Amino acid sequence: MTNHIDLAQEFPELKETIHEKKIHDAHFRRLYDQYAELNQSVYRAEKRIDLLSEEGEESLRKERVHLKDELYAMLTKPAA
Repeated sequence: MTNHIDLAQEFPELKETIHEKKIHDAHFRRLYDQYAELNQSVYRAEKRIDLLSEEGEESLRKERVHLKDELYAMLTKPAA
């Protein structure tokens, strides 16, 4: 099973940046919300609350990793 903590717990050093981006960056907020939904979907699939095939679970995990990478890149990109 995978870890189901949110981004602020995963990257505590970026907690303030996450908060600011959620308030001021609509694109970031949309991706953040998608990530949270995917995280919940993976959790529900792993706990067998929602029954998915192994391929379905794997697809959700890959999508979640992709979003996490994209969000992390946005969080660590130097301000222009």
